[in-house]
Amino acid sequence: MRTGCGIPYKHVRIRKSVITMGQSTLVDISGTVGRFMAAIVLAAAALAFLVPDSGLWIRTGWINYLLMIVMFGMGLTIRPADFKVVFTRPKHVIIGCLAQFTIMPIAAYALCKAFGLETGLIAGVILVGACPGGTSSNVITYFSKGDVPLSVGMTAVNTLLAPIVTPLIVFLLLRETVDVNTASMFISMAEVVVIPLALGFVISYLLPEQTSRVSEALPIVSLAAITLIVMCVVSHSVNSLKTCGLTIFAVVILHNLIGYAAGYAVAKAVRMDPVRCRTLSIEVGMQNSGLATSLAASSFPSLALATVPGAVFSVWHNISGAILAGFYSRMHTEEDPKAPAEELR
Repeated sequence: MRTGCGIPYKHVRIRKSVITMGQSTLVDISGTVGRFMAAIVLAAAALAFLVPDSGLWIRTGWINYLLMIVMFGMGLTIRPADFKVVFTRPKHVIIGCLAQFTIMPIAAYALCKAFGLETGLIAGVILVGACPGGTSSNVITYFSKGDVPLSVGMTAVNTLLAPIVTPLIVFLLLRETVDVNTASMFISMAEVVVIPLALGFVISYLLPEQTSRVSEALPIVSLAAITLIVMCVVSHSVNSLKTCGLTIFAVVILHNLIGYAAGYAVAKAVRMDPVRCRTLSIEVGMQNSGLATSLAASSFPSLALATVPGAVFSVWHNISGAILAGFYSRMHTEEDPKAPAEELR
């Protein structure tokens, strides 16, 4: 028997079977990549540090384009339903946004003062604190058995607010240290974040089936882009890292841990349930450090060290996030060993 195009049905079935097998393999690869993301980024950073030539071929001017790929991929994964949480649970989203854009910037400023960092590192740490949460928070929330729709909703809203809020925060905290061109930063964020994100969202809305097929490869593409960004920054900053490595690692680790702890405390203070406490903790503690690195390179080109905190944060928060996910997952089981996270929402 043949189809209307004259192609034997047997061949059609074989081709569909091959496509299905290919998608299944891609899903498996993406799942493996997601589980070992922290190890992959750490290995890439170590390679770039020990063998700088391995990353020197990646030009710093490519960072924006690599981040645009990540943001475009994020746009492809966003669905109109993801914004439903904004209207059904506005209180939680508002609390999340306020916590995101207050806790991390204040913590960044306090740590810069406490450690007496030099100008370039101050700019980089403040940028990390002023950026929205990244897509990694959604993955870690899932593994932590948190409220994934709330995490995705907060990430989306914070990312859309970032082109206005982030330059404002950076200006307020750095105006006495360096010259901050807020207009230029806004334009840069619009180019790197808003346009790719919106384009991905529109394509996803207009071509949902095609986008669904492609989406399985997005974790691989995003990880590749983030890994290249980290390798680029580390390779070009080896000498600086050797002189200030321990200090900036201490600042980054404390910044991240303060975000986790303060995010959980705020959620607990406003009487959120344990599932949402974990979610807010992760959302506040994990930053879009790739964006911070990109902004540092474009907004403070004369400050070579400004890109370092974002790169270090990219490595560290994936490691700490994986550890935290295991801890939170066990906490969820102890709360109710029979109920999945969805039943607790």
